[in-house]
Amino acid sequence: MSVMPQTGSSHCMHFDTMQCKVRLNGIHSIANTVEASKTKEISFGICPSSWNSLKATKSLNLNAVEVQYKRGHQVIVAASPPTDDAVIATEPLTEEDLVDYLVSGCKPKENWRIGTEHEKFGFEFGTLQPMKYEQIAELLNGISERFDWEKIMEGDKIIGLKQGKQSISLEPGGQFELSGAPLETLHQTCAEVNSHLYQVKAVAEEMGIGFLGIGFQPKWERKDIPIMPKGRYDIMRNYMPKVGSLGLDMMFRTCTVQVNLDFHSEADMIRKFRAGLALQPIATALFANSPFTEEKPNGFLSMRSQIWTDTDNHRTGMLPFVFDDSFGFEQYVDYALDVPMYFVYRKKKYIDCTGMSFRDFMSGKLPCLPDEYPTLNDWENHLTTIFPEVRLKRYLEMRGADGGPWRRLCALPAFWVGILYDDISLQNVLDMTADWTPEERQMLRNKVPKFGLKTPFRDGLLKHVAQEVVKLAKDGLERRGYKETGFLNEMNEVVRTGVTPAEKLLELYHGKWGQSVDPVFEELLY
Repeated sequence: MSVMPQTGSSHCMHFDTMQCKVRLNGIHSIANTVEASKTKEISFGICPSSWNSLKATKSLNLNAVEVQYKRGHQVIVAASPPTDDAVIATEPLTEEDLVDYLVSGCKPKENWRIGTEHEKFGFEFGTLQPMKYEQIAELLNGISERFDWEKIMEGDKIIGLKQGKQSISLEPGGQFELSGAPLETLHQTCAEVNSHLYQVKAVAEEMGIGFLGIGFQPKWERKDIPIMPKGRYDIMRNYMPKVGSLGLDMMFRTCTVQVNLDFHSEADMIRKFRAGLALQPIATALFANSPFTEEKPNGFLSMRSQIWTDTDNHRTGMLPFVFDDSFGFEQYVDYALDVPMYFVYRKKKYIDCTGMSFRDFMSGKLPCLPDEYPTLNDWENHLTTIFPEVRLKRYLEMRGADGGPWRRLCALPAFWVGILYDDISLQNVLDMTADWTPEERQMLRNKVPKFGLKTPFRDGLLKHVAQEVVKLAKDGLERRGYKETGFLNEMNEVVRTGVTPAEKLLELYHGKWGQSVDPVFEELLY
């Protein structure tokens, strides 16, 4: 076993070190941290000898890793998280356990992967109205039967699909999400997207259904959008209006594309986290694609990004503490512990714990679940309810981009892989942004949703910074040696002209489209 070089911290082990680290009150429940709708995270790699020892110690049910049963010839996967009853926490987790959970994401560079997620709006061709849940269920069943996906159920309702390490899930308003498998190259990532869109289209077109690639719903009012039958969304829907004015719009009317990337150590995580936060407004500008609300221009280029500014400030934003000298895994855990909870999942039910403290949960004093302690499954679920511009789990999520047409679904991971997976480009970005102040970073976050690449920055425009950053991304991809630079072609004209995708849509709206948003359903149809 080996220890990675580091600066000022002990949380910097090779992943092969962490594979064999077993905690009786912690890692025993890692087997239960996998949500069926988030299979991209399956890469625990617990050492067989440790696993056997653990099994003997805790009598862990090996079937708890993935609870499945058969109906006829169809494999059914229970609703996420499926195994809450398999392990009972008999002693409290410590903060060290929570830190170790994040540390377990460290991987040597040869094991780094690319995980891409994207969401899209389903609509009826004839009416341009949203799909009803019944249509979504028919679509999911059709994809399952035709292309051999396993069904994910919540009660008797189908809420998603799973195939290998890919999953399809439903956002609150029926937005259709693909969570891709962890893949090695951008060619594989783009092929995965193309395969998914082919399968969806093959079934959906027979139903008179299409899918729209855009960041914010351009036509529908919130009241027109169906509510998906998922317990966690009921809790969020009731809580959102208490903590912000736009949270329900975030839930029901936004779509994004994001990429999930690995790190090899705590020091590497910090570098990537800081670069990701500093550049996130540039990604927002490059992919801005949500200028319409309820059939009219909304005054923004990325309404999706603007919505996050008044969703719930306890769990969103630019996380200025990431730039503190003391930042590391422990500091992120401290932050996450203070983010108010949404729910706990027990006995196949979501229990409303909104506004309560995970710290109280750690002490067995959670009002909604007195005298119970959290498992690592609860901790993982809690981490998924935090929504900053870059999110840390056992990998880093880049969360700043609007949904868009398929070429942009390949361009977004290309942009970030070229920067964050290449040491030279990453260092150049860190050098470039080293003297950016917290106020400047926040200013970019505030202004980019409205002004895009024309946002003033220092003695120029953000466009000029973006041109340099895209060049660094291209250089990084070239050094990777996989011939991936073509995936950035979608962005070349954007950075050259400073005209975002949203501005092109507005030009069409005021010109060729005759001030109607209906043609966008054809323009951005998958």
